[in-house]
Amino acid sequence: MRIGLFGGTFDPPHLVHLVIAEAAYRQLGLDEVWLVPAGIPWQKQGTDLSPAHHRWAMTKAATDPVSYLKCDDREVVRPGPTYTFDTVSGPADHDLTLILGADAASRISSWYRSDDLLKMVEVAVAPRPGVCRSQVDEVPDLRARWLDVPHLELSGTYLRKRAAAGKSLRFLVPEEVRKYIQQHRLYLG
Repeated sequence: MRIGLFGGTFDPPHLVHLVIAEAAYRQLGLDEVWLVPAGIPWQKQGTDLSPAHHRWAMTKAATDPVSYLKCDDREVVRPGPTYTFDTVSGPADHDLTLILGADAASRISSWYRSDDLLKMVEVAVAPRPGVCRSQVDEVPDLRARWLDVPHLELSGTYLRKRAAAGKSLRFLVPEEVRKYIQQHRLYLG
């Protein structure tokens, strides 16, 4: 089975995440795309993230309506900091493609066991505003496949600030995610 692993904080998961997942599914001929919310992301320790169980529940709400999108909890249930190398290690019962934004791909050399990681998986990269393609292409040993996605600029930081200011997230996040945010009173200032 060909699986795309798309990790992130997903705080909250938004429409650009789903557009990237859809592009990877179609363009790479994947059987499924698994969105993997980070439990305790090692790069973001000490930052103000929503609790992992909320980020997982929102990601599940975003993926449930789409048959080929899954929400994977392996990083949320793992104790301690989460590393992508650990996430993709284990039984090789699937052909894995790691889906990254260009910002993450440009920094992959700094990741835990990045040399080993790049030998284990293919990497697909979605363009991100402010990151030149050359920044990714210069990363040693990274053989990236670029995804063709529309230029859309949206971030979790922007959405959290918007929600904290009392502004609507309608049409920026899936409706079930918007309802979850309201029900659990997330991101209130």
